[in-house]
Amino acid sequence: MNILESIRISFRALLANKLRSGLTMLGIIIGVAAVVALMAIGRGATRSVTSTVEGLGSNLISVSSARNVRQAGVGAQPTPLYYSDYQAIAKDTSNVIGIAPVYQTSAQVMYGANQSQFTITGVTPEFASINAYTIAQGRFINNSDNSAESRVVILGSQAATDLFSGLNPMGRDITINGINFTVIGVLASKGSTGFFSQDEVILIPLETGYSRLFGGRALENSKRILSSISLSATNPNAVSSVISQVEYILRRNHGLTLHDTLPFSVSSQNQFLSTLNAISTTLTTFLAAIAGISLFVGGIGIMNIMLVSVRERTREIGLRKAVGARRSAILMQFLVETVTMSLFGGVIGILLGAGIAGIVTLTGLITTYVSLDVILYSFFFAALVGLFFGIYPAYQAASLRPIEALRYE
Repeated sequence: MNILESIRISFRALLANKLRSGLTMLGIIIGVAAVVALMAIGRGATRSVTSTVEGLGSNLISVSSARNVRQAGVGAQPTPLYYSDYQAIAKDTSNVIGIAPVYQTSAQVMYGANQSQFTITGVTPEFASINAYTIAQGRFINNSDNSAESRVVILGSQAATDLFSGLNPMGRDITINGINFTVIGVLASKGSTGFFSQDEVILIPLETGYSRLFGGRALENSKRILSSISLSATNPNAVSSVISQVEYILRRNHGLTLHDTLPFSVSSQNQFLSTLNAISTTLTTFLAAIAGISLFVGGIGIMNIMLVSVRERTREIGLRKAVGARRSAILMQFLVETVTMSLFGGVIGILLGAGIAGIVTLTGLITTYVSLDVILYSFFFAALVGLFFGIYPAYQAASLRPIEALRYE
């Protein structure tokens, strides 16, 4: 019996019991669908975050006060990052094409009846280019705004929508903690990382913030403090050198030796991206492995049903052996049946998983990505499950003796 004849007979056997065949394939369908959907969501999330992080700025390096309680000690306060640290880094660091000090605080923002709590970020003109922000309307903060301590504000695209509900915000006044600021620009949309929306930012001149808005919160030991410092290296190869220079300057400014724990975080986007991708890959693989348990359970279900099928068709097997069917032909027939059942379940599962991924994309939560390799792997493992769990029933069928099989009731 050739392979095509075995496939024909297996189809006939499966179609003879449609409901049972469908229920038997259910485990494979659920397992494959779960694997495809989870991998698509995981890879989509990784792509989305990667794109967003890369969009934050080329060769970006971020400096902030460390908050590792285990290193600092329980109850210890983080060492503040001073404005003077920014000045020293700006003066003594090479291979840097831009540096921007940043101070952030939360404030109540209002326009008319619309009001909400926003994070207000005090920045300098270099902030836009370093963090890859572009202006959609108006202009960005300039040096004159900072030196004159002007009450001007730049809105992220979502912040503009939330406050103005579709109105053109240009030239209009908003209040931040009761202080009037004039909108001079709206940023182009950059999207969200899932934890922080870059379109909800509200930017003001840093000097304006220190003099009119931040108050005593921005002072420590009578010195101005910063939330972070952003730097842009001249090229990717210079990032490590810039990080080393910044760490040296911070140690020098705060009287720390090389053996002291640096109470600041100095990291690049590439380091963050590598860590994020590693975490995402591990979680996606873990979830896919859990979903793979359904494949295993589905395989057991197939084996059970095939054992029942062997028992039901014992007389048929005996008759075929009596008229000359070889043991290998019987073995092949039952293996083809189990593999065919698994492959059909795999195909349906792939389509179902892709459908689930598509629905998730339509919700707007995340753009999923169903890759060809995941489809091929799912198809391969579905076939492997059918082959593995079909061996024992096929062996049982092939091992039946003709006389005993014909006498079976």
